[in-house]
Amino acid sequence: MRFHLCGRFLMIVVTGATGSIGRALVTRLGGHEVLAAVRRPAGDLGSPYAPADLAEPETIGALLSPGDRLFLNSSLWPGVVDAHRAVIDLAAKAGVAQIVTVSVRDAAPGGRLGLGMHGLIDAHLTESGVPWAALRPSGFMQNLPGDFEGGTMYGSYGSGRISYIDARDIADVAATLLTSPVGPGRAYVLTGPEALSPDEIAAEIGRVLGRSARYVDLPVPELAGRLERQGMPRELALDLAELQAQTGDGSWAPVTTEVRDVTGRPPRTLADFLADHAAAFS
Repeated sequence: MRFHLCGRFLMIVVTGATGSIGRALVTRLGGHEVLAAVRRPAGDLGSPYAPADLAEPETIGALLSPGDRLFLNSSLWPGVVDAHRAVIDLAAKAGVAQIVTVSVRDAAPGGRLGLGMHGLIDAHLTESGVPWAALRPSGFMQNLPGDFEGGTMYGSYGSGRISYIDARDIADVAATLLTSPVGPGRAYVLTGPEALSPDEIAAEIGRVLGRSARYVDLPVPELAGRLERQGMPRELALDLAELQAQTGDGSWAPVTTEVRDVTGRPPRTLADFLADHAAAFS
């Protein structure tokens, strides 16, 4: 299916195309008119691309035309809120048909780290006048390897369960929304099919890898110190450790049916993810 307006095939412009969600999304959009906005040449994406940088919002705006659809996603950095707001304004000015953005579960202005940043961006998006969809996932399975050192997973989650989601499922939801009739603006809370405690996650990883794996829960100050020794700025390390303790209180445990409702199939389990990504834990 291709969108068409006034003799022009409409484009799906994808930012963050070289990330774990973006790469999967570009693959799923095969057969549609797609343009990846990238900072560096990315011939391995398998789609047309153009140089652009969210830190310079006008470079994204220059790629947009009336009726296009925009996938807005990036990592977090100090200027991300202003950059995303500017891109949203440029998209509205260009007359795009829809913006699909990746947010985070419980996003709200004033929240810690990404929760607060995404909360501000989401609020601006809802007021932009552009049809929108905000994808609000729980923790990414793709981030789990970064929590491991050797066979040990460190964190400050306590025993709280989190309904981690595979980034490929987020891409599946985004692809469906970007290639379907535009519906009313709404947020989608995306989760995997199960909520697991850190101990259960470590045990499953050990089972798949065939070796011992364990979870060590650290008090917030200890985890912050560990992250700081790894090179993270002190204030950010403390915020991240406190965020782990916050999300480990069970608030990210409830599982939703949004992935199945949108795509028609269930989300991937942790076992599914590990079967495809075992090497990341080596």
